[in-house]
Amino acid sequence: MKSPLLLLLGCFGLFSFFGPVAHAQKRKMPAKPSATEVYDSVAQPAVPLGGTEKYARFLGENQRYPASAMQKGIQGTVKVSFIVEKTGTVNEVKVETPVSPELDAEAIRLIKSGPKWTPAKHRNQVVRQRIYVPVSFVMSPGSETVKLPAKDRPITTSAADIAASVNPDRPAVVAPDKPTQPVGGPQAFFDWVEKNQQYPLLARQRKIQGKVMVEFMVQADGSLTDARVIKKMGSGLDEEALRLIKAAPKWEPATFQGKPLKQKMVLPVLFQL
Repeated sequence: MKSPLLLLLGCFGLFSFFGPVAHAQKRKMPAKPSATEVYDSVAQPAVPLGGTEKYARFLGENQRYPASAMQKGIQGTVKVSFIVEKTGTVNEVKVETPVSPELDAEAIRLIKSGPKWTPAKHRNQVVRQRIYVPVSFVMSPGSETVKLPAKDRPITTSAADIAASVNPDRPAVVAPDKPTQPVGGPQAFFDWVEKNQQYPLLARQRKIQGKVMVEFMVQADGSLTDARVIKKMGSGLDEEALRLIKAAPKWEPATFQGKPLKQKMVLPVLFQL
């Protein structure tokens, strides 16, 4: 038995010899990608220059947690969509899943400030692709014992290194019944920071803003000690962040079984022009 292809050719030859020429049906070729069409699914997706891991690091290191949202305790994940153009640039950035005006605006700013991408390809042609990226804003409550997150996490208040000592010679690491917090609550503390912050002249001249991550210990008497910068900004911002923490009023200490204990904290000091 002849294959379908040979049979088709045989029929074509028969009609050519004995009668009018039969026109074989042309096989439809896949249409070329449109020059302006935006694809959600492609054969070769767009990727950020340097890879996804480097891009995630960029997002974490450059995210600025809005002070107003932090003071209100607002957190969540803003889903952002954008188009990677054929040139690799990012365009038409918009929020798909809003959380709050402050966090939505910061998510859009963050995506727009990101690096270029290697554009997508479809059917051997460079095409435009729509990308979706979740931008998370998280403030850990400090009520659980957790590991310090990776350095690309946007913001952390950690209770990982809670050191309790009923007997000073035998310290223990426990989860507190009540975690430490500023006297009057977080709102009062952020109000104090905002009121007492002295924006360094050099940073202001250079228009540098962002967050300085400071680690410190809240002692059993509520005093703040051992402050050190773990994420530097320079231009005098690091020194000002340390000054603020060292000058800050006492906190309510963490407690375990009714007894105060010391707790290590990691907190961002925000600088915004």
